[in-house]
Parts: sequence; C-alpha cells; structure tokens
Amino acid sequence: MSLDKKFENLFLNVSIKAALSSYHFVGKKDKIAADKSAVDAMRNKLNEIEMRGKVVIGEGELDEAPMLYIGETLGTMNGPELDIAVDPLEGTNFAANNLPGALSVIAVAEKSNLFSAPETYMNKISANVPSDGIIDLDYSVKKNISNLADYKNKQPNELSACILDRPRHKKIIEELRNLKVNLKLISDGDVSGALLVSDKKYNIDIFMGIGGGPEGVLAASALDAFDCFFQGRFIFDNENDVNRAKKMGIDDLNKKYLLNEIITGDSIFCATGITNGGIVSGIKIEENNYISETLITHKSTNLKKIINNVNDVKFDMDTEESQILFEQLIINVIGLYKFETFVEHLIDKPG
Repeated sequence: MSLDKKFENLFLNVSIKAALSSYHFVGKKDKIAADKSAVDAMRNKLNEIEMRGKVVIGEGELDEAPMLYIGETLGTMNGPELDIAVDPLEGTNFAANNLPGALSVIAVAEKSNLFSAPETYMNKISANVPSDGIIDLDYSVKKNISNLADYKNKQPNELSACILDRPRHKKIIEELRNLKVNLKLISDGDVSGALLVSDKKYNIDIFMGIGGGPEGVLAASALDAFDCFFQGRFIFDNENDVNRAKKMGIDDLNKKYLLNEIITGDSIFCATGITNGGIVSGIKIEENNYISETLITHKSTNLKKIINNVNDVKFDMDTEESQILFEQLIINVIGLYKFETFVEHLIDKPG
C-alpha cells in the first residue's frame, strides 16, 4: 500500500511550522525552550490531520516526555492508521547557539511500517551504493573503503567520509586518516550527516559510526527514497536498555538491520532547515514573509527534492508566526538603523 499523495503537503506544513516556532529561539542560548517550541507546534499541526497517528519515535517514553512521547496518538482519529517518527528539533545546540545544521524532521508510514527504535545508540553505515555487499557493518574500515573505492573506480584518497566527531570514534578516524580518506567531522546532527550520501553534490561517499538509534530510522526513511544503502545495529550496553528493547519486542539484541527492515513500506520524509546547513537553508524573514527550505521525499511517487516555501504572515499578534515575524522585523530595523548611523558617522568624520 502507498500513502496518499495529499499527505505530502500536510506533513511538509508540519515540519515548516515546527521549524518556524523553533526559529524564534535561535541564538538565545536556551535549547530547552527551542525544543519545546518546536514540539508544541509540531504536535498542534499533527492533531489537525485526518488520520489515526501513533508516535513510534518521539521525544522519549511517556514518563520522559509530556508530548510527542512514544505511543502517543495524534490526529483527528479519522482516516488511515499511520506510524509517525519525529525529531522536532534536531541539533538543539545548533539552534540555541545559532550554528549551522538545526532541522525539524518528521517521517511517516502506514501502521507497522516504521521501526519503533528504542532510545539508545546505533552503529550505522550508509552510502549511495547497491545493497550487494560493497559495504557492511561487519567489515573492517579498510575493507569498506577498499570495496567502495573499487565500486566507484576511485582511489581511497579520492573518497570522503562523514562521521560524528566523538571520542568513541577515535580509532575509526585514525584508520580513515591512515587510508588518506577525506574527512567531514560533524559535532551533532547525524540525520543530516547520513543524508549527505544521497546526492553527489554533497561530495560525501560514506557515512559511518555510532549515533542515535531514532535518528537512524529517520534518516533511513529518506535514504530509502534515494535507493541508498543503510545498515544499523542497536547498542544495548546496560540493563535498562536491554529491558526497554525486550519491551518493544526486540529479541535479537545483536541483529544487523537492513534498510528494508527499518522501513518496510512507503514513507514520507520532511526535514525543514531552522539554521543554514549542508542539506537545506534555514528560515529567513523578508518583509512580511518567512521563507523556508525543506527536503521532502515520498518513495512511491518518486518525490525527492528541496522545496522553498514563501508564506505571507499578517500581523495578527494572537498567532505565533506573527509574533516571531514582528520581533524579527524589529531586530532587522534596529540593526539597519545602527548600520546606517555608523556609515553616516564615517562619512561625516573629518580627515
């Protein structure tokens, strides 16, 4: 079964609204407020959709998150049953400190077609190659790079790898450097990191390393539309993680999951930029408009593109969008006034 094409715009609007709400807190050093704003906006928009939705990947379990928790039901309770995976604000530190890479992310599939990932780490590997043994989590770093170089008819020093810059990856990073592979080290945001293999324009040949399990499932939804290769293995290194996995029906704790085991049917994926990043640009405010950029994919319709949205916002101060717009315009006007005053001072300055 395929998801109705009408859901593309509906879920696109969900990620845009969440991004815009979080944008209000960009650079304000409050990652909790930035995340909460995105969560509130995303949840409100999801509850307007004609569906019987259930969160399979969210902000945590019921006792950890008041909204968008795993198992929460969303929508009008009319329409198809859908699995929903969300990361309303990927890159909380990016947003709080006005750094590149903050995103609002959502993936949707029919019931039981999205893997319900536990809140634990996952060892991942992805590349834009066929799933025929070219790369594999069980291969050594050297073998993965050698196989990938052969497949792409390149030398290892012509390949580029993306990996989270973490102490746990010290050995992998050293091996990649010894092989002369070009490195893109990222501080956070392993959804967008994994997606860099989806298109040649990003110049990333392979993504590897340990990151969040839920983020792995979100990335897999988009990578599936691009026909990329993805593998993931969850890491259960304490009793709580093991118990949580068993509660979610995971019996084989060492299983290596292929992409078609994580996304077992049609899915829609949306990632809207909050701050500028490698995949999409961030929110911009221009006059009475806010401009957003979203990567959207829908496997069954072969949709995989970046969409720019320009939305007119009227000054109804009861709406969150208008409050954000008004505040940003005031900031812009003050900044322009200061700049013009500075220029006038330089012009009038003697000598």
